[in-house]
Amino acid sequence: MIRVASALLLLITSAPIASAQSFETRATAAYVIDHSTGTVLLEKNADEPLPPASMSKLMTLYMAFEAINPLNGQLPMLTVDDVLPVSQHCMDYTGSTMFLDTSDRVRVEDLLRGVIVLSGNDASCALAEGLSINGTEAGFAQQMTVRARELGMMNSSFANSNGWPAAGQRMSMRDLGILADRLISDYPTFYPLFAEQTFDYDGEHPANTQNRNPLLALGIGADGLKTGHTSEAGYGLVGSAKQGDRRVIFVLTGLESAQARAEEAERIVNWAFRQFAQRDLGRSGTRIATADVWMGEMPSVGLTLAEDLSLLVPLAGGTDIAAEVIFNGPIQAPVTQGDQIAELVIQLQNMPETRVPLLAETTVAAGGFNTRLRTAADVLVARINEPDDAAPAETE
Repeated sequence: MIRVASALLLLITSAPIASAQSFETRATAAYVIDHSTGTVLLEKNADEPLPPASMSKLMTLYMAFEAINPLNGQLPMLTVDDVLPVSQHCMDYTGSTMFLDTSDRVRVEDLLRGVIVLSGNDASCALAEGLSINGTEAGFAQQMTVRARELGMMNSSFANSNGWPAAGQRMSMRDLGILADRLISDYPTFYPLFAEQTFDYDGEHPANTQNRNPLLALGIGADGLKTGHTSEAGYGLVGSAKQGDRRVIFVLTGLESAQARAEEAERIVNWAFRQFAQRDLGRSGTRIATADVWMGEMPSVGLTLAEDLSLLVPLAGGTDIAAEVIFNGPIQAPVTQGDQIAELVIQLQNMPETRVPLLAETTVAAGGFNTRLRTAADVLVARINEPDDAAPAETE
């Protein structure tokens, strides 16, 4: 393994930057990530499976969006104009509801808004039964668990579609962050629904027309996603906010009140945007270093950035970036242009390590007879000139 200090990167980032200061949160568990760079800003019990309350409705929504606009080229299962029935099972849910009953036939678009804006347990159930392979919410919950694993959510399992307290209804904060990121990235046409602050379904239930997300009206760029509360879980929020070109996703749970949730979420947003900035470090194709090539027509090959490189850096204080290039060298010829043959490893104090793939700048063909002869001669000379560390012991 060869490690090469990357002087070029230090030149690109010559301005001093800070060491990150950790954020002390009152939440039982939390996870904060910069959406643009993928930098994790905060982790607290992030992988512990916990009761997610209504935040688990985000999984139901993702699967509903997927049924309407599949990403894999399959035919849609639903349209937003389809109508779905309401079963007695769905009607029997209490808590946050759309006040649906078994006589209702509800448009899918209204059910989506009922889940997002009103946190309707009955609306989530109706979507689940409409999408379930066996027509039951329990069957859909099994599908949710399987799909969550496919999305990389390894600490999530579901017993229902809406987060109603149940054994086996668990999600980690990191998993909720993964899900929020997928909702934003995969379904930009649906994502504006999460910023809607009111939805009056039938005009008959004014007590439940307001979005419970406390940040939407604060003018800090918040535009989603979902609150949650049960006595078991406490108060939680999966949120996102965008300011300028930066977007932050944050997940927290276990707060003692709605007021504490609102205050903690606002604190996290302010901290994430005020204490960090995105810095462009290099363009795709920029040469970072060179690597020796073994038995090639050329003795070395340039190592270039695979894509534009941006790094999230703290704003206060001052320190340098520690960076090195890592590869198994010398690189064995032949080398094809564009092959990933190295990594750039970047480390800031108190920040997660960043690893960036580096590509071969040019193609290097395997050398012919003269190259092999010259290499063999070089190896022989090097061995002859090696110091003799095994000197004979002195005798009297």
